[in-house]
Amino acid sequence: MAKWGMVIDLDKCTGCTACTTSCGMENNRLPGENWQDVLFYQEGEFPSGTLKWFPRPCMHCENASCVEVCPTRATYKDADGFVLIDWNKCIGCKYCMIACPYGVRFYTDEKAPIQPDVKQVFKGDGQRSWNPPWRAPDSRDDWKHGVGIQPNGVVSKCTFCYHRVSKAPKGTPDLNPANPALREFTPACVVTCAPTARYFGDLSNPNSEVSKMIANQRGVRLRDHTGNKPQVYYLTGGAGGAVPTDRRGKKA
Repeated sequence: MAKWGMVIDLDKCTGCTACTTSCGMENNRLPGENWQDVLFYQEGEFPSGTLKWFPRPCMHCENASCVEVCPTRATYKDADGFVLIDWNKCIGCKYCMIACPYGVRFYTDEKAPIQPDVKQVFKGDGQRSWNPPWRAPDSRDDWKHGVGIQPNGVVSKCTFCYHRVSKAPKGTPDLNPANPALREFTPACVVTCAPTARYFGDLSNPNSEVSKMIANQRGVRLRDHTGNKPQVYYLTGGAGGAVPTDRRGKKA
């Protein structure tokens, strides 16, 4: 089995938020509910401080605290390293949201972060929480893995584009969008990253590009002291380490 993970090179990231936009379109996200956050903050005192940015997807942790606290086992980790949510089992208790050290989960019935509330503009049909005209076809909905437009009363999050990656040829070490044969299997955020700051591959394969980058460029994990063991690594170059931040971009 593969152990899919992501590497983000902070020296190459320009804070363009193309990852945020492409993820929103690929996964029909509500405005303001960003599965691919890019947090902006100032390093140093105003006005001489430097503007910095920090991309933050779901970490798909090895020892995911969200999995441990879920009373219905709706949140689970599969054999290929994905941390997913089965919307058929989720009861919306929000325990996983409290347990997650990274603040990357969303509850559908909370007040819309951006007005007007598009859920009221494009009201859901049946069990869907909303029904935009540009949504993905019904055939791609997969509630067992948290893919598609979720129903009301459940939690959602980044799936590492499970609907794409899970169809990749077995034994593939890296999903490089520069390879036309692999582009359709690569997460949307990686495909659209203009400065190629994002890489995606099999962390269990020592010959994969992501594994070599982590080893050779001293990849670090965000808030590794929690014991969650994220499967997203950051290359910091001369920066000395990834900056822990909360959802508002403040240093933790």
